[in-house]
Amino acid sequence: MEVCAITRARIMTAPLSSLRSAATKTPIVRKLALLLCLTAIPCFADGAIDNRLDGVRRQPPLGSPISEADRQELQSGVDTLGKEIRSLETELQKKPSLLALLPDVQIFHKAVAWALQYDEIFNPTNEVPAAREQLRKGLERARALREGRSPWTLATGLVVRGYRSRLDDSVQPYGLVVPPSFQPPSATRHRLDFWFHGRGETLSELNFLRDRSRSPGEFRPRDTFVLHPYSRYCNGQKLAGEVDAFEALEHVQRNYPIDNNRIVVRGFSLGGAACWHLAVHHASRWVAAAPGAGFSETPDFLKVFQRETLQPTWYEKKLWHLYDCPDYAINLTHCPTVVYSGEKDSQKQAADIMEKALLKEGMNMTHIIGAGAGHNYTPAARAEINARIDSIAARGREIVPPRVRFATWTLKYNQMAWVVVDGLETHWEEARIDATLQGNTGVTVSTRNVSAFSLEMPAGHCPLDGTAAPAVTVDGTVLRAARPGTDRSWTARFEKRDAAWKVRAQEAAASDGLRKKHNLQGPIDDAFLNSFLVVKPSGQGWHPATHAWALSERERAVENWRRHFRGDARVKSDSEVNEQDIQSHNLILWGDPASNPLIARILSSLPLGWTKEALTLGGARFDADKAMPVLVFPNPLNPSRYVVLNSGFTFREYDYLNNARQVPKLPDYAIINITKPATSRFPGEVSDAGFFTETWTLPKH
Repeated sequence: MEVCAITRARIMTAPLSSLRSAATKTPIVRKLALLLCLTAIPCFADGAIDNRLDGVRRQPPLGSPISEADRQELQSGVDTLGKEIRSLETELQKKPSLLALLPDVQIFHKAVAWALQYDEIFNPTNEVPAAREQLRKGLERARALREGRSPWTLATGLVVRGYRSRLDDSVQPYGLVVPPSFQPPSATRHRLDFWFHGRGETLSELNFLRDRSRSPGEFRPRDTFVLHPYSRYCNGQKLAGEVDAFEALEHVQRNYPIDNNRIVVRGFSLGGAACWHLAVHHASRWVAAAPGAGFSETPDFLKVFQRETLQPTWYEKKLWHLYDCPDYAINLTHCPTVVYSGEKDSQKQAADIMEKALLKEGMNMTHIIGAGAGHNYTPAARAEINARIDSIAARGREIVPPRVRFATWTLKYNQMAWVVVDGLETHWEEARIDATLQGNTGVTVSTRNVSAFSLEMPAGHCPLDGTAAPAVTVDGTVLRAARPGTDRSWTARFEKRDAAWKVRAQEAAASDGLRKKHNLQGPIDDAFLNSFLVVKPSGQGWHPATHAWALSERERAVENWRRHFRGDARVKSDSEVNEQDIQSHNLILWGDPASNPLIARILSSLPLGWTKEALTLGGARFDADKAMPVLVFPNPLNPSRYVVLNSGFTFREYDYLNNARQVPKLPDYAIINITKPATSRFPGEVSDAGFFTETWTLPKH
C-alpha cells in the first residue's frame, strides 16, 4: 500500500512530457498511471491533503485510456479536419467575412486534438462519442464555409462559437443560448446574461463543447441571450479568464444585436466567485449582478472552507487586494445586486462576508436564502431571483449616474461610470474618489490616495451646460474645466502637482516620464493579460546552474499556460524577435545578459545591476551564480508594453487546487535563490521581493 501511494504521488506530480515518454515505451505503465490518477482524484478534492505542499495532485488530471481503435479513428478525424481548415485558410483569404468565422470550425478541431494529444479524455464512454460528434460538426461547418454559408450564425437555441484571442492567438470557445425571438436581419436589441460555470477539474474543451451543445444552463430569461464563457478552463474569470469574458462578450456584440445597457452577470459556485469579481471591479458596465455561493475573497475563505493555515508574506497580503471583493464593496452602488445562498451551504461564507462589507458602506445587501438548501438553488429562490433581476434589467443601466462612488487598490481597475483614476499616490493602498454632479453647472470631487483623474461622459450623455466652463471643485479647490462639446460629450483631466490640484492639459501625459498607469502598473502576472511573446535564450549563459534553471522554468511556464489557460504561448528565439514583435507584444525574456542579447540590450535601463559576478538591486547584492531576477517593467524599447524577466504567471501547482488561491504570488520584482529547489508554490527561495514605486523606481528603505 505504501509503495502504491508513493508511486501514485510520483505519477500525479510528474511532468506530462515524462509520463508520455514512459508511456511510449511501456503501454502497461501508461494505463496503470492513468488509472491510478483517476482513482485518486475524487477523494482528494477540497480535502486536507490539498493543504500539503508535497505530492500535489495534477491539474487537469490525466485522462483514462481509450482503445487503440478509437484513438486511431479520432486521430484520423482530427487529421482530416485539420487539412480542411488549412485549405480553407488559404481559400478564404480574399473573403474576410468568411475567414473571420474560421474559429467556429477550429474550436472543434482543437477540442479533439488536445484531448488526444494531452491525455484529456476522462470518461471514454461519454467523451469518445462526443469527440466523434464534434469532428462531424467541424467538417459540416467547414464545408458550409467553403460554399459561402454559415447557418449557425443565424440559428437560435444552443450554439457554440469561437474567437481568436489577442493574448496568445489561440482559438477559444464559448456557448450561447440564442432566444427564439432573434430574427435576423431585425435590429431589435436583446438583453444578455453572462453565466459563469462552476469548478470542473475535467472541463476540457471537449467536455465544455459537449455540455454547451446539450444544456441551456440554470437560467434562461425570455428574449435574452445567455453567454457561457469557457474562461480558459477553471479560474473563476480571473487573470486570462477575465480577458476571456470580455473577448467573448466583444465577439457576441459584433455578431448579434445586444443591448449594451442590459447586460447581467450571473454564476454559481466558482461561477459565483467570478460574478462577485466582475460585479465589484466593473460595476458600472452591468445592469445587474446575481452571484450565488462561491467565494468573494482569499484569506477568510481558505480558513473557513479549506481549513488552511495561512502564512502569507507581506507582498502576498498586498496582492490579495487585486481580487478581494470586500475591498471594492462600495462600487456595487453602481450595480444592483441580488445574492443567493443555500441555507446550509458552507459557501454562504462569501455572501456573509460581503454583507458585512456592504453594511460598512451603509448598504443593505439583498440576500435570497434557499430554505434548507445546500449547494444548489431552490425553485422558490430561483423564481424570486428571476423576478428581481428581470425588473432591474428592464430599466437598463444608468450611463451617467448623478453621483459616482469608487474604490480601487490598483490602476488595473481604474474606471467607474464617468470617473477614471489615472494615477495613484501609492499602489496597493485603498484609493477613493467620490464625484457628484451639481445640477448642470459643475462637479464636486473628493479624493483619497489619487494623484490624477479624468471625468469622461460619452456623446449625448453630458448633462452640463454647454455654454459655460463647468466648475469642478476637487478636495475644496475650485477649478474651471473645458466646456462640453456640441455632441454633449465632455472630458476633463486633473492632476495633483506640488500637493495642489490643477487642470491637466491633454498633451501633458507625453511629458510625464515613466509612471504607472492603467495596464502598465504590474504586478508580473499583468504582463500575461495582453498579447505576449515568450523569448528563448540562444546562448549558454554565464553559469550552468542559472542557465539550467531558466530553461526549466521557461518550459514549465509554457506548459502551464497551455494546461491552465488553454493556449499555446507564442515562442521565439531571441535572434528571431523583430521590431514588429517589440511593438506588438509584452516580451517575456528568459536567461541572463550572456544568453539572451535582448536582456543585455535593455539592462542599462532597468533598475537592476547584473554582471557575471553579482546581481544588485537597491543596496542588496546577490551572487550571480546562485540567484536569478524575476521582474516586470515597461519595456525600454517600447514603454507602452511590458518586459518580464524569467517568469510566467506566478501562482503554481499548490494554488491550482483551490481557486481562491489563484492570485498573483510575486509582486513587481523578486530575487530567486536557485540553490533552493523550486516548490509547488515558488520557483526557488525568494531572497528579496517588492513593488516598484509609482514612477517605476525602487522604493527607499
